[in-house]
Amino acid sequence: MNLFKKSLISILLLLSTQLAMAEQADRSKPVNLEADSVTVDDLRKISIYTGNVSLIQGTMTLRADRIEVRQDGEGFSKAVAFGKPVYFRQKRENVDEYIEGYASRIDIDSKQNTVLLTGNARLKKGMDELTGNTMDYNTVTEFFQVKSDPNAAKTPGAAPSRVHAIIRPKLKAPADAKPSAPVPLLPAGPLAPGRE
Repeated sequence: MNLFKKSLISILLLLSTQLAMAEQADRSKPVNLEADSVTVDDLRKISIYTGNVSLIQGTMTLRADRIEVRQDGEGFSKAVAFGKPVYFRQKRENVDEYIEGYASRIDIDSKQNTVLLTGNARLKKGMDELTGNTMDYNTVTEFFQVKSDPNAAKTPGAAPSRVHAIIRPKLKAPADAKPSAPVPLLPAGPLAPGRE
């Protein structure tokens, strides 16, 4: 199999396995990848997709200006997506909810089982939202870390960089609550004497 096909498969495997809460059925869906150009280096096992790159597989969408995929001798892959911003969206497994992410750069490492969002990173799950300079997620340990930009405070006049989270309460209806039947409207009877 040539590197072009291997790199395409690698991108898909990286994305589908790294987003642990993602829709599992997406893995068996066909892939639609579009870019203005692709460069494949079979010897170095590198492929580079550039120019309005769009990758769609099932409910998963990835949009970037550039995606670089590298494979090692063991078949593990690393993918780096660059953009202004890079955007991804995927439906969560067994929930009518999507995960959306934005960053200047997204690194995916299948050997280390990590996803790293860098530069104005933003993650949205349902109505909850998390922002920071970097977000690092290990899909095996499910360890998640968000950091602010340590250099932002050093820039004169710049506002300090902070991690920001919006977590909305999950409202649940009582399990035994049933909607009440509507009250039927009846015609009004005659008014009592002396009230006319």
